[in-house]
Amino acid sequence: KGEMMEQIRGCVGVIVGVDPLDAEVLACAPRLRAVSKYGVGVDNIDQQYCEGHQIPVTVTRGANTQAVADYAFSLLCCCARRIVQIHESCRAHDWKKMVGLYGKALGILGFGAIGKAVAKRASGFDMQVKAYDTFWDAAYAASHGIQRSGLEEIFKLCDFISLHLPLTADTKHIIDQDAFAKMKPSCVLINTARGELVEEQALIHALRSGRIAAAGIDVFCEEPPQNQALYTLDNLVMGSHSAASTQDASEQMGKCKEERGGTAVRYEITESEFV
Repeated sequence: KGEMMEQIRGCVGVIVGVDPLDAEVLACAPRLRAVSKYGVGVDNIDQQYCEGHQIPVTVTRGANTQAVADYAFSLLCCCARRIVQIHESCRAHDWKKMVGLYGKALGILGFGAIGKAVAKRASGFDMQVKAYDTFWDAAYAASHGIQRSGLEEIFKLCDFISLHLPLTADTKHIIDQDAFAKMKPSCVLINTARGELVEEQALIHALRSGRIAAAGIDVFCEEPPQNQALYTLDNLVMGSHSAASTQDASEQMGKCKEERGGTAVRYEITESEFV
């Protein structure tokens, strides 16, 4: 954070990934005129401060949708068929077969662009898809056979649950001890959105106790995680916040432009003024 406060001084434009842009950092740049998120989640940006100081915040909407959806579904398959465990056993010359999981019901929390892309992949596996979102696209759901469901229904009935929600005060720890208690013992949890959506100690307990079967987690509350218990779980497939890290997605995010009301937002800022 201290480095951010130093680097941002004098800048009129900032392109930011996951580094903190809270009020304390932003206050160090009195000339700031624009913030662009290299991605779509803006939970690391103090939007109230930006609004109060008339600093527009843009995102690279849609640029990494397919990459994240690919990774989320890859984690799902990896956990379901225990690919990491089989690989490690084979490398140790242990050729025993392992029984994988098979399930037909996928619950998607957050039915925006990425959630829809995951649902599209699930259709190729003949999965029944249930989805939750406060902003519901009824036309899309009806045309693609997606069932609108509440959290309770998804927790109780789904074999796989994939998280694609933004991090807000309402969604923080949406997956907690109570949520895990309602899930099937065979359930697999996937998170490629934000680490704080899942209460970490509850996740560790659920995996250790067999409350759920497995999890594929690409995002954590701390990155890299400092909780050493996470590294001891053989039913946890860990990622390094790399779901969006493909060459195509990176190129698209670098080229992406924000549009408002059909008009592209353009900023006349010289390269030397950016950090």
